Amino acid sequence: IELTPGYFQITATPHLAVYDPTVQFEFWFSEKRIADIRQVETTARYLGTGLYWIAASINIKPGHDYYFYIRSVNTVGKSAFVEAVGQPSDDASGYLDFFKGEIGKTHLAQELWTQIDNGQLAPDLAEIRTSITDVSNEITQTVNKKLEDQSAAIQQIQKVQVDTNNNLNSMWAVKLQQMKDGRLYIAGIGAGIENTPAGMQSQVLLAADRIAMINPANGNT
Repeated sequence: IELTPGYFQITATPHLAVYDPTVQFEFWFSEKRIADIRQVETTARYLGTGLYWIAASINIKPGHDYYFYIRSVNTVGKSAFVEAVGQPSDDASGYLDFFKGEIGKTHLAQELWTQIDNGQLAPDLAEIRTSITDVSNEITQTVNKKLEDQSAAIQQIQKVQVDTNNNLNSMWAVKLQQMKDGRLYIAGIGAGIENTPAGMQSQVLLAADRIAMINPANGNT
């Protein structure tokens, strides 16, 4: 049995000594080793039947052993279980890339990265807009200032919306942007709760070149 580590996943691929197209495999999974192989069906979790299986979950983490119990099945019957143990990938850079991709998909991240369209705003502006529709309720507060080739805008957004899967998502965000010499500078902070395919996810995101904590008692960082 070949176990291939991935990010939050392990792929199990059984191999036959002699190929038989009628044979498939049952895959059972456990976070703990099952000492008595006869207890697999009552202790482990049945994943499914196929030629290979990918056990994937945000709870499958590096540094922890996970156990597969696999047996071959065909029209004649089923073989005995064979145990295989493995761990997901511990490649830190790969995990960072994975999280970057997952975070980038969220409504909150997309809101923070969306540029404030101050081209449609008056040169000097301070306004609050309220929007209530079938799919979202939103309050947007915008402050804007333009000076020759420079512009600056601050926008605060409070939004509750329904996504395409009919799930409610809520977010709060403050975005700051400044344009100078044709270059855009952005900073922002946001908090949100979203109903994702992996379950309910709460998060706080920061967008900035520099992030620091300052002690109000002595000014130290």
